[in-house]
Amino acid sequence: MSFIVLGIPTYNPRLISIGLQGSLGSLSSTGSLYTSDPDPSDIITWSGNVSRYASEPQQKNLFLQTLYEEQTGPSAVSNDADVVSPTLQREVHDKDRVECLEKGVQYWTDFSKVQYHPRSLYELHSSWTDVKQFDNYGTGKDVLSEGLQGEEMNERMRLFVEECDHVQGIQFILDDSGGFSGVAAEYLENIADEYTNTPVLLYTVRDPHAYIHAKSQKDSITRSLHDAVSFSTLSSYCKLMVPIGLPSLSRSKLSSTLHVEDQKLFHCSAVYAAALHSISIPFRMDMRGPTVNTAYVSGAVDVGGIIQMLAGQGRQNMVATLDVAMPAPSLTGSILRSLNSLTPEVEEDVDDSQALESLITHGMLHAGRRASLSEVNDSIVAAYDCEMSKPKFSHASVSLCPLPIPLPFPSIFRSCVGRQGELLETPTEMTQTKGSLDIDSIPMAARLRSSRAVMPLIMKRLENLRKFGMQRGALGGGLLQNWGFGREEIEDMGEVMAKMVMQLDPHSQGSSGSDWD
Repeated sequence: MSFIVLGIPTYNPRLISIGLQGSLGSLSSTGSLYTSDPDPSDIITWSGNVSRYASEPQQKNLFLQTLYEEQTGPSAVSNDADVVSPTLQREVHDKDRVECLEKGVQYWTDFSKVQYHPRSLYELHSSWTDVKQFDNYGTGKDVLSEGLQGEEMNERMRLFVEECDHVQGIQFILDDSGGFSGVAAEYLENIADEYTNTPVLLYTVRDPHAYIHAKSQKDSITRSLHDAVSFSTLSSYCKLMVPIGLPSLSRSKLSSTLHVEDQKLFHCSAVYAAALHSISIPFRMDMRGPTVNTAYVSGAVDVGGIIQMLAGQGRQNMVATLDVAMPAPSLTGSILRSLNSLTPEVEEDVDDSQALESLITHGMLHAGRRASLSEVNDSIVAAYDCEMSKPKFSHASVSLCPLPIPLPFPSIFRSCVGRQGELLETPTEMTQTKGSLDIDSIPMAARLRSSRAVMPLIMKRLENLRKFGMQRGALGGGLLQNWGFGREEIEDMGEVMAKMVMQLDPHSQGSSGSDWD
């Protein structure tokens, strides 16, 4: 969507971002299009004394400082102490900005170049000062139990929906490892009630920190029940769920081309964001139909179409895996065999003749150049023909445009990756990793797959709910009650997951009935 600022069209994502207070770093919750905050003394309905308490604003890092000056020009006048002078701007090199990001990212806004709509960024009005305490479903549920925050969030959704000519669906990205699961469940329930026929595609994303071993048995049980409750509840308010987030990217199969430092969320988020960008490309293609091709794209499909492909036919499994090749090999290699899962707790290399797939490639290379649509489509057909186990249904979307690697993309590529994303037979001798100064763009391949591979993930959550929350004398029974769940609600959660297991494997013992004694 576009916004007019000082007569200049400014494009903003149609986005609602919800976080804790203080999670925006140096960015205001009204975005960067407007910089002036209202003065409490201007409120004419109050005639009493006014006390003002203000915390010191977060300082912009070097990247944001130079970005500000690039956007406003060296002649811009500002009273902000954290804005760099024109003289400093000329002395700053791109390598300095790269180093600044690699060493000093604290907030996601530290590397964001986007201009946000004034109603896009929402901070929860709560007293949470330690995010470590906001770590389970119950704490998140409590946040919206008082006040009008839920209605404020719903109003923002209505604003953006009303500005759409047509809503093809809602993509919902959630960190489900802590309290935001409870917040999201309330929000998604309202969306389901208000926009009944609008499909919701839910990505539940976790960073490696979420897999740190629990310090005590109580913490372990709390985490197990949180995962079970979150998974079951959230699945009730969406049409397709895609769990994302490995315990370690540095030890994954992607490590052959990527050097990711797991402790840096700046690194991890780049991989997951690139994958989400890739699989959502078909939603942004010219929607003249999945069989209508242009000179640059083929296989366009909307959110509802992807959901229908993967969850609306066959076994109607609503939990899909996400696989990615980053960068993707040239067409002389195997696209399918280069894909690596970003979904945790799944069975790898599972043969499933009932699997359903949606494959997206963009910017593919062939013989040192960008491959044409026909070359890519022929290569995909050949790749499937060579597979011993073929899916029941597959759909391919192709775009000629590669994934750009601009500042502030992190330096996570190994020396075997070339400037255009090609995989070099003779890697360069540089010992440092490559980033935006060394690589212009890369080809990408990503796949959403509905298959039995998700069985371990679902079974683990079902078994933990039964063990810690449903059996007689279960150690977590009181915890679930504190979270506001009664016996019938807990049993319903178990039945939801048992049904998922039964759809994937009708003979599985995990699909048996109630475990209440």
